[in-house]
Amino acid sequence: MRAIMTVTGKDHTGIVASVSVELARLGVNILDISQTIMDEYFTMILMVELNEAKNSVKEVKTAMKKVEEEQGLVIRLQAEDTFHAMHRI
Repeated sequence: MRAIMTVTGKDHTGIVASVSVELARLGVNILDISQTIMDEYFTMILMVELNEAKNSVKEVKTAMKKVEEEQGLVIRLQAEDTFHAMHRI
């Protein structure tokens, strides 16, 4: 299953590393990634592929809470189907 992840927060060293290391630990593959810095704020959007046999969207969200807290970020994850449905309205 594919999902869209957004990561935002005040820019600092280690954001991409902390997010990608945790995703790798969970067996989540990053298919595409876009990032930018707007003033002093870091923003990143990732298209990821989850192996549902290993982790559900809910489990990945829960695991990313630790990264979110440690790095002072806001991390959101939505299944691709949900993301598309929301943007059709």
